[in-house]
Amino acid sequence: MDLAIALDSNAVPLHRQLYEELRQAILSGRLAPKERIPSTRSLSKSLGVSRTTVTQSYEQLLSEGYIQTIVGSGTFVCDQLPDLMLRSTPVESQEKIARPLCKLSKYGIKLSQTDVSLTSVPDTAISFRYGRPAFDKFPMQLWRKLLLSHCRKGSSWLDYATDPQGHRPLREAIARYLSRSRAVQCDPDSVIMTNGSQQALYMVMRLLIDPGDAIAIEDPGYLSGRRIFLSQGAKLLPIGVDESGLLVKDLAATTEPIKLVYVTPSHQFPTGAILSLPRRLELLSWAHSTGTMIIEDDYDSEYRYGDRPIPALQGLDKSDSVLYIGTFSKVLFPSLRIGYLVLPQNLVSIFTRAKRLSDRQLPLLEQYILTDFIEEGHLERHLRRMRSHYDQCRSVLVQALNTHFGEQATILGEKAGIHLMVRLYTSFSDEEIIHRAAKVGVGMMSAQPHYLKAHRPGEFIFGYSELTLPQIEEGISRLAEVLK
Repeated sequence: MDLAIALDSNAVPLHRQLYEELRQAILSGRLAPKERIPSTRSLSKSLGVSRTTVTQSYEQLLSEGYIQTIVGSGTFVCDQLPDLMLRSTPVESQEKIARPLCKLSKYGIKLSQTDVSLTSVPDTAISFRYGRPAFDKFPMQLWRKLLLSHCRKGSSWLDYATDPQGHRPLREAIARYLSRSRAVQCDPDSVIMTNGSQQALYMVMRLLIDPGDAIAIEDPGYLSGRRIFLSQGAKLLPIGVDESGLLVKDLAATTEPIKLVYVTPSHQFPTGAILSLPRRLELLSWAHSTGTMIIEDDYDSEYRYGDRPIPALQGLDKSDSVLYIGTFSKVLFPSLRIGYLVLPQNLVSIFTRAKRLSDRQLPLLEQYILTDFIEEGHLERHLRRMRSHYDQCRSVLVQALNTHFGEQATILGEKAGIHLMVRLYTSFSDEEIIHRAAKVGVGMMSAQPHYLKAHRPGEFIFGYSELTLPQIEEGISRLAEVLK
């Protein structure tokens, strides 16, 4: 038998070339099932290669099930090829029977009616989008070093049988960090690790709220939180916000029984207001007297400029009325997706059960790295560096707004966080302002979606964490020019 096989002296070894040529001849049908193929001696002679080369190729084909050797008869192509064995047998096409759509649960129906789309900023050269840290300032080399150190130590992080509450050394590190930085009263047993603050909030809703239960929320407030509440069928009671945070007197004046109150006291979203100490104490007193639970989302608590931080609500609480939520996504990088819940002791067991059933646990390797990052002091050093950097960005933004807009703008929430809110006094609508800004390469986001009641026109959220100082100045200059 003569086989048309082309071999050349390239970088691929000859035995590998011959193996591929023979395999393709078998798969294409040039060498049919049960067909006898040349002996190693005859094929080596016809191709002008060593017999060892042919033997190596045949051994590979034999081990993979393409050929078989019958003693005394020779070598043959197998009747059933391995490639075909991996393919399912085609089923004769049949017309599909129409059937009604799968019936959703009540929760599924409610979720289908809830808007879950993300707010976006036009794709521009200078974008004042909010909620993202400065990626270029993150110590990635250090993070990589910690990662590699655990990879070299062994494979314990490959184990799936970890505590659904989270890696205990990490919970210990977080408890110590929260105690010294936010005056939070907790121990490792009251901490549950979550897939970011979103999952923490979702777990609270699933476990504590029934359809029709009333939740008091800040207005304006955190849009994603509001959507989670609505998906659970909760009734939302919007409570106004001023420069000192939530209007607790308005909350206390409501006559409807309230199951939960959701607040962002450290840097109210989106106004940036900081809930004053008297109001914190007033809110805790009201919660205790009414038996209402408080969800404290300690958003942006790490970044305060000038004033000393006020202790967390949870740290001031004496009656186990507060569920405390925190995350590392805003201070390190968003894709880390590690957050935490600090719970009253009587809720830990049921939340742990829910965590086990929902996603069992967080990836263990990331928890190992984050534990080292906190315990070795890297987190707090990073926060100090970023606080100084963001303070510079904030100062340049405030100065640029004052220079270019003067009394035509009011700045809110500039004492904390990585964004501030601005009220622009112009004759243009919010949509027209966004459109005009985009035409000169400036991306802006209106505060309007964050209101449950009617919003005040001209309010915009200015994030500054991702921009350089010249970009901030240039962006405000362009904006002022197109709004003249």
